[in-house]
Amino acid sequence: MDINKIRNFSIIAHIDHGKSTLADRLLQITDTVSERDMADQVLDNMDLEREKGVTIKASAVQMRYQSLDGQEYELNLIDTPGHVDFGYEVSRALEACEGALLVVDAAQGMEAQTLANMYAALEADLEIIPIINKIDLPAARPDEIASDISALLGTPPEKILRISAKEGENIRAVLEKIIQDVPPPTHDPQAPLQALIFDSHYNSFKGVIAYIRVFDGTITRKDMLRLMAAGKNLEPFEIGVFSPKMTPVDVIYPGEVGYIATGLKSVHECRVGDTITFAKNPAPEALPGYKQAKPMVFAGFFPVDNEAYTSLRDALEKLQLNDAALVFEPESSQALNLGFRCGFLGMFHMEIIQERLEREYNLDIIATAPSVKYRVVMRDGSILEIDSPAELPDKNKYEEIQEPWMDLQVFLPLEYYGPVMELVTVRRGTYVSQQYPSPQRVQLNFQIPLSELIVDFFDYLKSVSRGYASMDYSFAGYRSEKLVKLDILVNSEPVDGMASIVHQDKALRKGKILVARLKELIPRQHFAVPIQASAGGKIIARADVKALRKDVTAKLYGGDVTRKRKLLENQKEGRKRLKRVGNVDIPQEAFMAVLRLEDD
Repeated sequence: MDINKIRNFSIIAHIDHGKSTLADRLLQITDTVSERDMADQVLDNMDLEREKGVTIKASAVQMRYQSLDGQEYELNLIDTPGHVDFGYEVSRALEACEGALLVVDAAQGMEAQTLANMYAALEADLEIIPIINKIDLPAARPDEIASDISALLGTPPEKILRISAKEGENIRAVLEKIIQDVPPPTHDPQAPLQALIFDSHYNSFKGVIAYIRVFDGTITRKDMLRLMAAGKNLEPFEIGVFSPKMTPVDVIYPGEVGYIATGLKSVHECRVGDTITFAKNPAPEALPGYKQAKPMVFAGFFPVDNEAYTSLRDALEKLQLNDAALVFEPESSQALNLGFRCGFLGMFHMEIIQERLEREYNLDIIATAPSVKYRVVMRDGSILEIDSPAELPDKNKYEEIQEPWMDLQVFLPLEYYGPVMELVTVRRGTYVSQQYPSPQRVQLNFQIPLSELIVDFFDYLKSVSRGYASMDYSFAGYRSEKLVKLDILVNSEPVDGMASIVHQDKALRKGKILVARLKELIPRQHFAVPIQASAGGKIIARADVKALRKDVTAKLYGGDVTRKRKLLENQKEGRKRLKRVGNVDIPQEAFMAVLRLEDD
């Protein structure tokens, strides 16, 4: 195919604005997928993607389209993940394109993630084609949304496409617009091979399958290739294109999108953002923008049944084959026995992994309260990084604790300005600035600790704004704060799965709330169970689960009072003995209570 007839583009949108539905219609109208094989959300292969209405794993597809002028074009669609946790993967997918379709819901309008993706596309110097979707809805406001988009991008409102992906209305105009506005790829025929890896997955027969966009050079099956960041050489097992299934080809030309079956056994060796070049005549430098995805949220996964420990380890290893961002290591807990400390890109990533473990591998697991990675500045000047509160050294061994802060953008109607400001202030956020993308909507910019963001901030944001607010966030850096370790002791024994690092000013309130909730959740025993919260080495809250009452004097029918007293004394001694050796079973609901420390 002539490189001038190739168009590489992506679709960017907020969750549930119709990105996957539009992709379905494009595949249908170009006859890439037959009517017999057609299904909703063709490019979303996982059940979770279909259920949640969000793309979790990137995918690509090559379409052939004959335009109205009679010319045949090769259109390469790169479908990006649809959640903020996968921002790095989105950035790499955008780098592989020359254009992007910016899809906006005609009823909901511009959202925070729409803006974030738009700015990412502008940074990648892509040609942006704004599209208003769902014009068939009764609540659609296409004229109002068009003026909002026009104010942001400068595109005249009358030139913004208006479609209904569900009904298939005006889809051919989208294809014609792609051909007209998206520039063809540029390349240097004399330059050595440079191909960008924008995603990968593991295949048990072919090893790691790398999804690539070729910038310079051509790739054949016989070429010896090199991964520049990983420093590994490989000989392709197979090369091909997505149409939409993997179809082997002999050559992948400049400007094209395809895949390479590397034969590698782990996606850690073939990371997103790495550059593929020739082993013998390599490119002088890699394509810019590569970095390793670092976990931001950490939690312990423990099997409910101790015998399932090996099954949990095997399941995590299999998931890790397709997800280089997932990290885990063995962990033991006094209360929960053996399990794993796992690292995730964010709370949504954690939720996806947990659901996949339970669904695909039939495991019943307990997840401890999520935490973030803290930096502890020791008295000797060294820096210790910890991702579990249990790893925090004694207070006299360190100078300060630094926690990660995030740049937070909240997009909302003006009428909810006050409640959202109050919510962020309560969560220790600081106001930075605000913009007005449209007359009735405002974008508020804050900085906020990641620990305050990861648990239920999004739920509260939707609650105070009646579902109209949306948000996006990115890492800002580490800050020194007054943080203490909040320990929970059950029957005088610390429960490491419930420990957390909190701000000093919030420790007392959080300790009281958690102790009160645990008192309701922990079942009564034959002895009194004290529940205590400790911060900075001091007990700050306490509640007692009363002992089950057994009337040992019921069998007495008379006689001297000393007989009754003797039985009660024996019961008292027995309870003391039981308290020393007895175990308190802590239900999973008690661990989940740590996730909801805020007032209802």
